[in-house]
Amino acid sequence: MVKKVGIEVSVAVADAAKLANVDVIAAYPITPQTHIVEHLAQIVADGELDAAYIPVESEHSVMSACCGASATGARTFTATAGQGLELMHEVMYVASAMQLPIVMAVANRALSAPLSVWGDHSDAMAVRDTGWIQIFVENGQEAVDNVLCAFRIAEDQRVLLPVMIHLDGFYLSHVIEPVGFPEQSEVDQFIPPYQYPLPLNPDKPVTMGAFAPPFIYSEAKKVQDVNLRASKEVIMECWKEFGNRFKRHYSPVESYRSEGTKVLLLTMGSFGETAMTAIDKMRGEGKKVGLLKLRLWRPFPFAEIRQAVKGAEVLIVLDRSLSYGGPGGPVCSEIRSALYQQEKKPQVISFIGGLGGRDITPAGFEEIITRGIEISQTGSDQEFELFGVRE
Repeated sequence: MVKKVGIEVSVAVADAAKLANVDVIAAYPITPQTHIVEHLAQIVADGELDAAYIPVESEHSVMSACCGASATGARTFTATAGQGLELMHEVMYVASAMQLPIVMAVANRALSAPLSVWGDHSDAMAVRDTGWIQIFVENGQEAVDNVLCAFRIAEDQRVLLPVMIHLDGFYLSHVIEPVGFPEQSEVDQFIPPYQYPLPLNPDKPVTMGAFAPPFIYSEAKKVQDVNLRASKEVIMECWKEFGNRFKRHYSPVESYRSEGTKVLLLTMGSFGETAMTAIDKMRGEGKKVGLLKLRLWRPFPFAEIRQAVKGAEVLIVLDRSLSYGGPGGPVCSEIRSALYQQEKKPQVISFIGGLGGRDITPAGFEEIITRGIEISQTGSDQEFELFGVRE
């Protein structure tokens, strides 16, 4: 039986990496993820984990060190947030294109300027096209479970891609929650030993990331995209096996009280639990509204999204980042694109909120849903609405 303990989510994520028996941790501190690598540093220093801990001079160096470690066949982990993720940006393309199965926890944080250490999804959306698998979690238990799943997915010989686990900065990273940890023996059975097929070895030289002239570059990018899309099958297999073993089940799109409803709200990350409270209240008042929670961001779950909105007339999408000068939020844009050719599809309404860590209460979600229904009926002269902004 798994015993639950009260633990800070950042510390729980570090303990999950320990359970995965990582070989190399490259680290640079940045709020709000610092507690993750700080706790791992203590674990390694205390001899509880036999791993190389590499403190470097910047996040760019973090990802560079991770690439080198992973290329030798070492199970590699790191964590970052906000500006740190953006400083890694250049090297993240290298990690995915060279099929290096690094696992990284991202405590999502707003991007400067103005300077903010609080959580939104600006950083996650800025790296959405770097070729990484991206999974969003809404509480500490999901964070621990999906860090473990990330190693299983990334290192699968059919995948060999890096994975980001997104947990909301402060909303999750700094809160104490009850979290259950599997036994080490159970994790060892779930995550097989890592066998990288082409490790760097002086005795058997290989070329990695070589120069590609125009006549081969397009084919290389096509293969990369095919591989990322194909990883979805392995992700689904992993979540299914995890559910069978540990009785906690995950899917690309999760529904809450959405059966037979004409109005749906879609969220990502920790705000889903707050939105559930609003949905419960509105359902209790006889209003037929439901909730969708998008967990898998890359590869994008087209089929699951289309299935989840079948029969709905209005889909209200809450983004927590702003695509400046564009039609609204990145998530809403991709949802609209995914539904564009569907014969019957809901009207998609774009809201943006929670920027820079601004809270949205259950009452706020009620307001968003009510206003979304109003827009669907009367229209709006705006492409999107920024919720809660002062005039």
